[in-house]
Amino acid sequence: MYEILDQFHAGHCIDIHKVFGAHFGFENTEGVRFIVYAPHAKSVQVIGDFNNWDGHQHYMRRLNDRGVWELFIPGLPEWTLYKYRIETPEGHHIDKSDPVGFYHELRPKTSSIVVSLNNYQWDDQDWMDRRTKNFDQPVSIYEIHLGSWRRNDKDEWQDLDDWLDELVPYIKDNGFTHVEIMPLTEHPFDGSWGYQATGYFSPTSRYGTPDELKRLVDTLHQHDIGVILDVVPAHFVKDAHGLAQFDGRPLYEYERHSDANNEWGTLNFDLWKEEVRSFLMSSFSYWLETYHFDGLRFDAVAHMLHWDGNKNRGENAGALAFIRRTNYYLSKRYPTVMLIAEDSSDFQGVTKPTFEMGLGFDYKWDLGWMNDTLKYYSHDPIYRKYSHHQITFSMFYFPTERFLLPFSHDEVVHMKGSLINKLWGNYEQRFSQLRNLMGYMFAHPGKKLNFMGNEIADFKEWNEESKIDFDILKYPMHSAFLRYFRDLNLIYRYYSCLSKYDYEDKGFYWIDADNSDQSIYSFVREDEEHLIVTVLNMTPESYEDYQIGVPHKGEYIELINSEKDIYNGCNMCNFEPIEATAGYAHHQPYHLNIRIAPFAAIYLLLEKTQDSDNL
Repeated sequence: MYEILDQFHAGHCIDIHKVFGAHFGFENTEGVRFIVYAPHAKSVQVIGDFNNWDGHQHYMRRLNDRGVWELFIPGLPEWTLYKYRIETPEGHHIDKSDPVGFYHELRPKTSSIVVSLNNYQWDDQDWMDRRTKNFDQPVSIYEIHLGSWRRNDKDEWQDLDDWLDELVPYIKDNGFTHVEIMPLTEHPFDGSWGYQATGYFSPTSRYGTPDELKRLVDTLHQHDIGVILDVVPAHFVKDAHGLAQFDGRPLYEYERHSDANNEWGTLNFDLWKEEVRSFLMSSFSYWLETYHFDGLRFDAVAHMLHWDGNKNRGENAGALAFIRRTNYYLSKRYPTVMLIAEDSSDFQGVTKPTFEMGLGFDYKWDLGWMNDTLKYYSHDPIYRKYSHHQITFSMFYFPTERFLLPFSHDEVVHMKGSLINKLWGNYEQRFSQLRNLMGYMFAHPGKKLNFMGNEIADFKEWNEESKIDFDILKYPMHSAFLRYFRDLNLIYRYYSCLSKYDYEDKGFYWIDADNSDQSIYSFVREDEEHLIVTVLNMTPESYEDYQIGVPHKGEYIELINSEKDIYNGCNMCNFEPIEATAGYAHHQPYHLNIRIAPFAAIYLLLEKTQDSDNL
């Protein structure tokens, strides 16, 4: 224990949850041991339903001279409610939830709850043994807010166990490889979606118990689905029962008001303090160890890189040191876990290793790609030739980081409109372009993320207070779009050329990046077994005999066409295999003549063989 405390104060501990908080058993005695960090407190009491919230009989003692307090209370059962009553330096008393509490009451109640974390028996060892960071594997992530994906008959939150019969088969059947769950840390305000937290070691009680969360992750693993958790290392809420002024002084936040407060009305973590670093690193490690999550998506990284996210104020050296230290320790302890940065900055080296003075993340959200792409698709096709570079630009910078392509919740909320409503055109044209957009996304190098509702072309902007409108699948356009989305996922997972060399120089090259007059793009994804030529028509014009250069001879088969009738398209497709003809086009030694429908996204497949020039 004392070794962990020393590491905690030094800022190098990722295991404080093994000491701090409320733990059963001490010196072979039944009961609970409480340990809390409150260096400015004059005294600390444990109060709860077991002593009628009067802590005078349960004063904690100092465990060391650096602000750690401890008390063992015999005979306490599981589900006991408790808080810490802290006497501030001025002699005032404030009641606080446990910063390392493992479970909390549902808002508006604020007590911590004593809970055992050792009862659940996992059955996912096979998955855990096979797990990797997936650099050369397909990753198609379904981002989800648990409170609004589905609801029960009374339009209330479902328990986590209710998800087993609905979410797991939905994810599996539609071809996703991973699910990313928006923050599950306990939080007081539903509208924050979990991004303004109080309980950094506590799964929110909105959806059930810790064991129910374990069972959800376990079941997903048994169906070969990875689970990523959204975490928030930048800031926390000001609510009185939480971390703010925890012991009567700024403890987790910066002391200076301008550094502590931010645009979201929350408090910034003081990432220069060693104990705060240990607190957050241990929180991340706790979720990976206790709940078997396969990845962490770090929110608002740009906000940490520069003071209050303002580049003009300069880099926050303490925060940079914290990020590098976090990723170093987590990668060392959990070498197969994916560490993902949601970073909107142009900071260099986000996914470079820490020994090269990079930040050490495995992936970075490509928000530049997202913004450029959605701007392009919002233009009237007549004018798209003037924004041609918005599609080609990402390919120039893409090798600089390991990027992940996101169409996340941030793009479909707060009056931004749903994904399909961002696109130009009438009803049918928007569906055609959304299919085109997804065809482009899945062929582009990089891992993929889509927020719930994108896969059904939901017209309704996301609202956390209502469920996703799956009833629209009774309409043919929406059900056909879901079929198309599923087919893209399955093709992406089956053909390794679409993911194997995402982050290497080989595996992608342009055929034609310069046809701005017709707004037709074409490029290649390939590996040792397959080659896929992607053709994207960004206008309502059609072509019966369009010539396109290809690198190899052989038969090219139309693997998928976004305008096929099964997807409610116009069915202007290439139904027969197309033999490549010798003769240069687009700087390639062979060419094809193909049909291209309005707004079509086409994948043309070439199976490589050992007895041809296709090696």
